[in-house]
Amino acid sequence: MKKELLGIFVFMLLISAPVLTVSGRLNGESISEIQKDFIVRKERSNDEAEPLGNGNIVEKVFILGAPVKGANGLKIGPDGNLYIASGLGREIVVMDPKNGKVLKRLGSDQGVMGPDDLVFGPDGSLYWTDIVNGEVGRLKPDGTYSKQYVAPMVNPIAFNDEGRLFVAQAFVGDGLYEVDPDFIDDPNKILGVGNLALQMNGFEFGPDGLLYAPYPYLDEIVSVDVDTAEVNVVASGVDGGPRAVAFDSNDEMYVAIKAGIIHCDINTGICTHVADIEESLDNLAFDTEDCLYISNTEHGTIYKLKKNEKIKIVSPGGLIAPQGITTLDIDGDETIFIADWWTQKGFDSNSGKQKICGSSINPMTVSSDGENLILSSWYTNLVAVWDPETQTILESYNFNLPSNAIRFHEDLVVTEVGTASVIMKDHTTGSLTTLASGIYVPTGIACQCDDGDLWVADYVTGIVYQIIDDGVVLDTKKIVASGLSYPEGLAVDHDGSLLVVESGLKQLTRIDPETGDKTVIVDNLAIGGPAPPGWMPYWLFNDVCVGENGYIYVTGDIENVVYRIQVLPPFSGFPFLNWLFERFPNLFPILKQLIGFS
Repeated sequence: MKKELLGIFVFMLLISAPVLTVSGRLNGESISEIQKDFIVRKERSNDEAEPLGNGNIVEKVFILGAPVKGANGLKIGPDGNLYIASGLGREIVVMDPKNGKVLKRLGSDQGVMGPDDLVFGPDGSLYWTDIVNGEVGRLKPDGTYSKQYVAPMVNPIAFNDEGRLFVAQAFVGDGLYEVDPDFIDDPNKILGVGNLALQMNGFEFGPDGLLYAPYPYLDEIVSVDVDTAEVNVVASGVDGGPRAVAFDSNDEMYVAIKAGIIHCDINTGICTHVADIEESLDNLAFDTEDCLYISNTEHGTIYKLKKNEKIKIVSPGGLIAPQGITTLDIDGDETIFIADWWTQKGFDSNSGKQKICGSSINPMTVSSDGENLILSSWYTNLVAVWDPETQTILESYNFNLPSNAIRFHEDLVVTEVGTASVIMKDHTTGSLTTLASGIYVPTGIACQCDDGDLWVADYVTGIVYQIIDDGVVLDTKKIVASGLSYPEGLAVDHDGSLLVVESGLKQLTRIDPETGDKTVIVDNLAIGGPAPPGWMPYWLFNDVCVGENGYIYVTGDIENVVYRIQVLPPFSGFPFLNWLFERFPNLFPILKQLIGFS
């Protein structure tokens, strides 16, 4: 009977095939011209993907992130283009300010490692601060570059009218330094007492020759005499917290606060509201016509504000660093949650449209935990349980460079890079137990909780281990598969097999947990971007999860995307069905529900 129903179903679909269309919306919106410049690979079907032994593969970019992977400092260059520092993206994005088109990306080939702010020198050279390694870089108009180490976490940078160059620290210090623009003389420290509350962000020199800077953690704007090191408060109690300052052609100072723009009179300190914008603003810069460009660090958005006009979006925001991924049922609908460095974002699994955005612990991974999510962050050394409904943290614990965390039965299991081990935290006593050690950089972790099985991947050795079998912690961790190339995300598919992201080979691989046999599902994924020296070796974590309907989701760090992959079984009795499901992948789950196919 099922075969007859299947034949009727196929016949009806084939008749109607010419009028069917593929619903391929990215981020809930049609792809803009700006985004088309950013996408390299929009969709790939069975013609390009390696077929599995038991079916065909359809792969597509389901969620497209922001063109700028977190926007920091920005300036209009001598060529009239907008230059945007992206610390997470480890690049400087050159953008046409008129239409948001990305013209080029300056990266490691130009010495750019992790830029947080930038400025142009009197000779047209581009200078930037590499916050990831404490260096200041210079790219000359002839294309040659040079660098000089200044101090850890250097951030804001500015020239004065005399051509003197100044930079300051953030996050780990409050130092203010003068730097020789030619990098011949050693940097000269002007300020710095080790008080993190006195750290600065985007600063500029005013018409009086003083350096104007925000103290974000004190809600103050100050002026600094760089010759005498005298500091004076210009404005205090700045509502919303000042993030950066910039002067227009009339020497008027404007300030980016957390969620808006204000004007500040440098003589009286009186601040007046100018515009409200989405939270997490980072920096701002004027062009020659006094149009103000503003960056958003958490979402990568670039805004434009012209006097007496509404805010316009030059470059759209979205995902900036997609890493850990999981699915969660919310009110009967499946939601895809993604750890996005500064935030965790939730997307509708049908449309790909963003539904939820919450800030918490700078999450690198996310896993489902009943109605909640478990987040982990090696950046903050925290593991937390977060409620997406109330957007509150229910539990929070400190670990030693936690790289991942999941719930196993009722206990919390955490991978620690700091101890090269897997730790279990008892849900009743809070005691910690080492489940396995000698895993040099544990990355992916997955469980089959009903069977009591737990696996973990080691990024360094390329091994997937089983450390719990049928509820019993193994005395010696069992090698399930070896020879993997920089494995990161790990998940259990509906058939019990393991899925692992091999960032070294840029592919998703299936592992039989019983035999260790490996099969490539898809390759040529845009994953595995290089990490800056001294940081986590994989920088951005490429993860995998499986949805209720069988879709496989993989995060892609290089192109800032989420892939959706579907493995379709062959139907030898109906040759047109393979073609049909490749072209209309959403029909397969519907068919399974209609006739109970498995």
